[in-house]
Amino acid sequence: MISVIIPTRNDETALAHALAALVPAAADGIVREVIVVDGGSTDGTALVADAAGCRFVAGSGDIGKDLAAAAAGARSDWLLFLSPQVALEPAWQREAHDFIDRVQMSGETERAAAFRHARADFGFAPRFSEVMASVRARLFTAPYLDQGLLLTTRLYRDVGGHRALPGMVDVDLARRIGRRRLSFLRARAVLRGDGRTRQRAAALRNSACLALFVLRVPPRLIGRLAA
Repeated sequence: MISVIIPTRNDETALAHALAALVPAAADGIVREVIVVDGGSTDGTALVADAAGCRFVAGSGDIGKDLAAAAAGARSDWLLFLSPQVALEPAWQREAHDFIDRVQMSGETERAAAFRHARADFGFAPRFSEVMASVRARLFTAPYLDQGLLLTTRLYRDVGGHRALPGMVDVDLARRIGRRRLSFLRARAVLRGDGRTRQRAAALRNSACLALFVLRVPPRLIGRLAA
């Protein structure tokens, strides 16, 4: 039913956790395949993907181009793009299944959904980050890859898929889908607590890139910041 597509680069440990969260859905037949598209890992990412039975695709390093290529080779009617840094909580498969059933019964196949962003850390800062992520995703129609994006293959093709755009490929796709066709699920995509300094730096960089994107700054300039 769903082809899960995960872009990686030196994500050996994180990928193992992300894949473990998908096992029950695979056993239930909800996840048909997992495609790991790699941007040049030098650790054991490929070994983890192979051990889990994933399709491993060596990418070009351009995440937009690589995600589009992986989607073109997917075998399901639904695509789920997911960051290797997050693990979907157990309730996700039931809610995703219900969402897919509603879409199919309505006949309105051009629909997409994102999960609720959550962090594994304790304390005020992670909770504040979760609230701000919710506001950003809903107000600007800008869920990041760490919230996941579930959509029909038809919708993905109709809006042009991921583009070879430097930086913000996830936001670019979501904004072309549009708020009217995007739902937000209750199930959480939990960002692991490892590498807090790197995560804070990435959050600041992503916020800056989003602001520039909304202000229609040329993508090549945004790409320099995101690099």
